[in-house]
Amino acid sequence: MSSRLIGVGVGPGDPELVTVKGVGALRDADVVVVPVMDTGERGRAEATVLHYVGAEKIVRVVFALNERNDRGRREAAWDAAGERVAELLKAHSAVAFATVGDPNVYSTFTYLAHTIGELVPGTVIETVPGITAMQDLAARSGAVLTEGTEPLTLVPVTAGSAVLKDALGGPGTVVAYKFGRQAQAVVEALRETGRLHDAVWGSALGLPEESIQAADALDGAPLPYLSTLIAPAPRDGGRGGKL
Repeated sequence: MSSRLIGVGVGPGDPELVTVKGVGALRDADVVVVPVMDTGERGRAEATVLHYVGAEKIVRVVFALNERNDRGRREAAWDAAGERVAELLKAHSAVAFATVGDPNVYSTFTYLAHTIGELVPGTVIETVPGITAMQDLAARSGAVLTEGTEPLTLVPVTAGSAVLKDALGGPGTVVAYKFGRQAQAVVEALRETGRLHDAVWGSALGLPEESIQAADALDGAPLPYLSTLIAPAPRDGGRGGKL
């Protein structure tokens, strides 16, 4: 029998937002891997998982998630993490990997699955979808993501503020991820494209330190790295106007 590696989306932080299927996958797995930084502190995924499984079932694996510049060091960490998970797959029939948000949206699980495919051929790779930060922020702030024929664009600001500005020039809603360290550039892009007034940003959603504010209150100071921004599509206020 082939071993199974299951990427489980555990949502943006609020443990109540893990799906029923996600909880089942975590509890049914032999072990649950959680990614941690090389500095060792408990991450958001681990904190969420601990609401549903015991600590004895969790295996912490370093992914050097705080490494943005040294590609060699980052890939060495991925390789080491892949080898650790490969060992677990050889000893267990089902290994779950808990990832913040959704395992198919900007997730570390993608890199792990690729590595395991090479190290342990024949491993069955599965994913359990999770609620994303943009969905949670929309619910908590009242921002509507899409109506009618409006497009939705998701931009990681780590790709550069120019990518965000191009998206804001379009007709639909724009969601920006990972923009905390470039907050000033984001504010300028919103202002230049006339999209500042209705935009909203949030961080630590569902956690005690949660912050949700109108984007026009941003002063350009750095924000938490995992901040999310929603700039709704321009709307005339009429019902069904985009149908």
